[in-house]
Amino acid sequence: MQSTRPNSQQMDESDFYTNCRAVYLTMFKSSLENITSKEQLCTVLQQAGRNPSQKTLNKYWGPKTSKLNFDDFCEILRKEKPTGRSELMQAFREIDVNGDGFITHSELYKVLTSKGERMTREEVKAIISAADTNSDGKLDYKEFCKLFMSTTEVCQKRALERLEADNKMRRQQFGSHSEGFSKSSLSHTANPSLGTNQQAEMDVTPRKGEGRSSTRPSSARSRRASVSSTITMGASGGSKTGKLLMPKSVQDWHHTVLKGCFFLEEDGEISSHQYRLDVPQTSTVCLTIKPINLSQVEEKPSSWMSVDTMFFVVKDHEDLDDMRVACFTELREKEKFGWKGELSSGVYYILPFTTGCRLKKKKKNIKEQAQLVYRGEGGKLALTKEFRAALSDIFEVIDLDGNGLLSLEEYNFFEQRTSGEKCDEEAWAVCKENFDTKKNELTRQGFMDLNLMEAIDRNGDPCDLWVTLESMGFNRALEMVEACPFILDAHSEECKLRLKAVNLKQSSKVLDTAICKSVMAKGEAKVMKGSESVTIYTYKNDFRITSVIANKANQKVTIQVNSEQSKNCLSSRGISIFAVEVPPRSNMVCQHVLPVNERQEWIYNCTESLVA
Repeated sequence: MQSTRPNSQQMDESDFYTNCRAVYLTMFKSSLENITSKEQLCTVLQQAGRNPSQKTLNKYWGPKTSKLNFDDFCEILRKEKPTGRSELMQAFREIDVNGDGFITHSELYKVLTSKGERMTREEVKAIISAADTNSDGKLDYKEFCKLFMSTTEVCQKRALERLEADNKMRRQQFGSHSEGFSKSSLSHTANPSLGTNQQAEMDVTPRKGEGRSSTRPSSARSRRASVSSTITMGASGGSKTGKLLMPKSVQDWHHTVLKGCFFLEEDGEISSHQYRLDVPQTSTVCLTIKPINLSQVEEKPSSWMSVDTMFFVVKDHEDLDDMRVACFTELREKEKFGWKGELSSGVYYILPFTTGCRLKKKKKNIKEQAQLVYRGEGGKLALTKEFRAALSDIFEVIDLDGNGLLSLEEYNFFEQRTSGEKCDEEAWAVCKENFDTKKNELTRQGFMDLNLMEAIDRNGDPCDLWVTLESMGFNRALEMVEACPFILDAHSEECKLRLKAVNLKQSSKVLDTAICKSVMAKGEAKVMKGSESVTIYTYKNDFRITSVIANKANQKVTIQVNSEQSKNCLSSRGISIFAVEVPPRSNMVCQHVLPVNERQEWIYNCTESLVA
């Protein structure tokens, strides 16, 4: 019999998550609440034993940042290690000129107000007042460090005690069903491509007077309104009904193709190109999408080749409520997903979609940052071989029509992605005068030279080049880890289709609505017993399960979702137990699920229960 005891890595991860939640709840009533200012971010990081500088805060709270959620907070804590006693001691020793273990007020004041990130006179006075306990004009920094570390430990211990007390009250209130609220799966990440008003894992904190034990038996208390689903799925590829089989004569059909890319954003959301499809007359159509392999080594394909790439096709619309989902990917052959059928004449929009189960942020320690530029003979700047290879991959991604050249339209998608701006006709004319072009489009060499000029303009400073690279999904080791380029093929038997890239943006309300409508149209519906206003829809095909919560009530509902009993399953939520708030009279995607190992059977076992 296989042991169910968690290994040390699972325990460490569970402890980390519990500590994160404990700290977060010292400032917020629920982990659903967002951090809404840089000051709040600073305070909650300090509660977690970090000592963030302004530079660190600016890294996570930029000019366009309006909020950070609990998932973001967890990721920041992973990256920013706690301030240790040795670090504090070293910092003070650098100020302690004579090495006697003490720092005078004047020495401390001079350093803190004149070097690095300068503090105000009032801030320094507050530090001195708190630290100089005997008012002798000197600071014993060894004692101060000891006090700092012990205070941090006490604060964290009390936070954990409060969290455990809250969990105990929940168990008393909700019975055995609530046990899972204190547990988590191995990761807790922001969830891309979920429905409108998506929420992360939720804390259900008892209101005043609600923590008392009920006189009813536990089994009676736990009979809340709920719905359960168990679906056993075979190994992927085992079913012929979901297999994508191209028509034998497809090579004789009209064919058009464009490339695109999924990009993983800082908040965990996913952006992608979107397309307009013009169908001149009713025709039999075959649409497919698959990741692009950019690897030059046959035995080692690109890391994103396992990412699920799908799409929804919607009819041109003005009102979301009246929007019609024409079709979506229900067929698959290896890494290629597709749809075959008849489309009537008209204008459609193709919305690429990935569940976020496999394209998500991954922690990787990079020992050495890649070099982008160097000075050759005569001190001239040049691009390194590694940087040129990365730029060549970027060129492949942004060359949407695959003709080996960049048009102004293609280049502007790149500019929009990396700088948020667009190049106008006048600037494009200057670009063509200075860099290699062909047929009024920028060549690969011209694109390389354009980036070299940017390095020269900055006198070799690579900061702006790194902004470009990271925007395109590269890490500091020049690996594309937060993007998934794809290719979209459209075949038509009767007429030539017109396909055009029109947008590059995050998951939109149109896509969210399309997902909800498709699941509700083709999925199994289960009304929640005891709460007839809530219905859970579950859609499955050979490679994906998606659930949607429909709330017909005039008030919001909170639903606890428990998938702990699922086997070989990967959820877009990143955790097996969470809760979501569904606004009144609205529909919301609950989660997407894929198999972890596609060669093995996978079992989806999920219970949705009404909390409030």
